[in-house]
Amino acid sequence: MRHYRNRLLAGACAGLLATFGLAAGAAAQEMPGEGTTVSLARATWDTGWFHAEIYAEALRSLGYEIDGPVTLDNPPFYEAVSTGDVDLWVNGWFPLHNTYERFFEGSAEPVGYVAEGGALQGYLIDKATADEHGIVSIEDFERDEIKALFDTTGDGKAEMVACPPGWGCEEVIDHHMDAYELRDHVNPITAGYSASMADALARYQQGESIFFYTWTPNWTVGQLTPGEDVVWIEVERADLPEDQADLEDATTLSGVTGCVADPCNMGWPANDIRPVANSDFLSENPAAERLLQVMEIPLDDIFEQNARMNDGEDSEEDLQRHAREWIADNQATFDGWLEEARSAAM
Repeated sequence: MRHYRNRLLAGACAGLLATFGLAAGAAAQEMPGEGTTVSLARATWDTGWFHAEIYAEALRSLGYEIDGPVTLDNPPFYEAVSTGDVDLWVNGWFPLHNTYERFFEGSAEPVGYVAEGGALQGYLIDKATADEHGIVSIEDFERDEIKALFDTTGDGKAEMVACPPGWGCEEVIDHHMDAYELRDHVNPITAGYSASMADALARYQQGESIFFYTWTPNWTVGQLTPGEDVVWIEVERADLPEDQADLEDATTLSGVTGCVADPCNMGWPANDIRPVANSDFLSENPAAERLLQVMEIPLDDIFEQNARMNDGEDSEEDLQRHAREWIADNQATFDGWLEEARSAAM
């Protein structure tokens, strides 16, 4: 009789252990990132912060703890992700960031796409000035009468809002200044981009001529609509830095709204916005890797949030609220990404 009771007790314990094991396994599958901290970075351009926050929320939903995000310029980020000092960001722009691939060498890599193609870059001026003076190309700024329209300092050069040091676009603009022999004609403004564009917008609203570089998605093309307020101008020939030279045939794009010509040689190829992560982190975290592979954020949604941010909803609390609202509006899609990520951890 004693042996029978012992067998009953042993069976009950085994059942409890099995049940506990199943529960623990289910919990681990539900939260595969539990116990792992992700060191997250984000770019210095705030138009990339919205999707960074959505990705952070997705990682948290898988159980990962988020350290950051820390805001970094391009060179410090690419060096840090290659050494493992940070794990990832979702602000890679390719081919613009090809110049940083020297940091990869098997230690970091792009993975997945926030937005594939469609991220445009180029030079714009106000439409009224373009129409009145027949400005269609950046090479038109070699003409004294054109430069004078955009000369706000009296130095004889046209002022153009450009990119701060450390941004990938700054390197391309610098290359263009030499390639198109514009050093004596154009003065690139490399101070803080948002503040410089705010100044340009104020001048436009006062009826003055403006000249600037921008990219999409960006609030600038919400405040200054291509084809109505401003126009994209062309380059007469493509000329890119060495690490992008094989893409010179890709700078002519069809159907660009607000360009002075169609097709439009913008001087820049369309870019993919991509996550970039440390390779060891990816191999050790298959759920995170799969998440990065399947997530994507529509450019129109990024643009819409950027406009809200530019209208004053620009605090960290606003940013987090915008991300939560986007997730709620796209819950089924978001949950599908999480399930894909969880299945990779099984």
